[in-house]
Amino acid sequence: MTKHQADEAEALLDAVGPAFGKLRRSSLLEVAEPISPKDLSRTLVLNIVLEAEQDDGREVTVGAVAEHLGVDPSVASRMVSDSIGAGHLERGASQQDGRRSVLHLTDQGRELMARFRRHQRAAYDQITADWSERDRVELARLMLRYVSCQEALRGRAKGA
Repeated sequence: MTKHQADEAEALLDAVGPAFGKLRRSSLLEVAEPISPKDLSRTLVLNIVLEAEQDDGREVTVGAVAEHLGVDPSVASRMVSDSIGAGHLERGASQQDGRRSVLHLTDQGRELMARFRRHQRAAYDQITADWSERDRVELARLMLRYVSCQEALRGRAKGA
C-alpha cells in the first residue's frame, strides 16, 4: 500500500464514527408509514425489550434499559414511563423475583416495532436504490457483522 493509499484508508476509517453518529441523529427519510420523532425515540426502549424476548427471553428492567442505552437510570425511567403512557410497554412482576418490575411489549408496542422495521427497510431501499444489488447486500452483511462484533465486545466487557 502506498503512502497516499494508507492516508486515504486512515481518513475513511476516521470518518466511520461520525458517519454512524449522523445515522442515529438523522430521522429516517420520509417513506411510507412515517414514524413520528417521539415514536422514533420510543423505539430505542422498545427494541431492547423486543430483542430480549426474541433472543433469550431474559427479563428487562428499567436498570437494564439504562445500562444498554448508557444513560442515567432516571433518564431511562422517564423513557420507560413515556412508552408505558403511550401504551407501548407495560410493567409486570418478575417471574424470578416478585419484588422486581419487568417490562413487556403491549400489542400496540409490537405493532409500532413492526411498522418501524418496515420503515427502516423502506428507507434502506430508498437510500440505496441506485446501488447494485451486490453492494446493497454486501453493506447489509457487513453492517450485521459489525453489530454482532459490537455485541460480543459488550458481552466481554460485562464479563470482565
